[in-house]
Amino acid sequence: MPDIPTRRLNSGAEMPVLGLGVWQVAGEEAADVVATAIGAGYTSIDTAAIYGNERGVGEGIRRSGAARDSLFVTTKVWNDSQGYDATLKAFDNSVAKLGLDHVDLYLIHWPAAARGLYLETWKALEKLHAEGRARSIGVSNFHIPHLKRLFDHSDVSPAVNQIELHPSLQQAELRAFHAEHGIATEAWSPLQRGAVNRPEIVAIASKHGRTPAQVILRWHVQLGNIAIPKSVTPSRIRENIAVFDFELDAADMAVIASLDAGLRTGPDPDTFS
Repeated sequence: MPDIPTRRLNSGAEMPVLGLGVWQVAGEEAADVVATAIGAGYTSIDTAAIYGNERGVGEGIRRSGAARDSLFVTTKVWNDSQGYDATLKAFDNSVAKLGLDHVDLYLIHWPAAARGLYLETWKALEKLHAEGRARSIGVSNFHIPHLKRLFDHSDVSPAVNQIELHPSLQQAELRAFHAEHGIATEAWSPLQRGAVNRPEIVAIASKHGRTPAQVILRWHVQLGNIAIPKSVTPSRIRENIAVFDFELDAADMAVIASLDAGLRTGPDPDTFS
């Protein structure tokens, strides 16, 4: 069973650099997938209120038999629950569905800037953090102007910004801003849809005797990203964390760097509300 390295967040918490994402994994299946992943060595699970599977994730955690303090559980507040009081209520709903008394990381899922509420929402997250109910707090899909506005109105910096990040959307400027301000970069859709079939990735995989998915995840690790690949297939769940016993060389990293096309597969955070 692989030993997954961790990244120390600005909150002091240690977050595994690879975890399991469960977007589009429904209820009962989520329970099976989470239990399988924990059995395979995963300790970080990423869900969200909008995914509709927090109950399944909680059931999977209980089914696994893992000690709570051995796991790192993330969930997120959805756009229609932003605002101070609404966020506190949404958090209560999420932890009740998960069957937990705290989460390790609570995120604002999108800035939803048109709603004008993410500063209020952040204040609610600060309260949850101060109470120990959210051990770390952060954001998701925030661009630099969103982060700067947050800095201007808060003394607490996000521990994490979870963003769309993969070989076709490498977000170098945003990653550099994170590094400058002590924010961990976490990649959602780390494998991108279909990127594993690109000939450049396939060639690197052949060179190392690895799968294309393992090459991309190893690239994330070497860049210093945290990644949360999603799979419901037990063999791929195991495969996705078997990336700590090989290394990409400078030529491999340069080839992957050349694939950046600024190609976004999800919504634009500047307009999505």
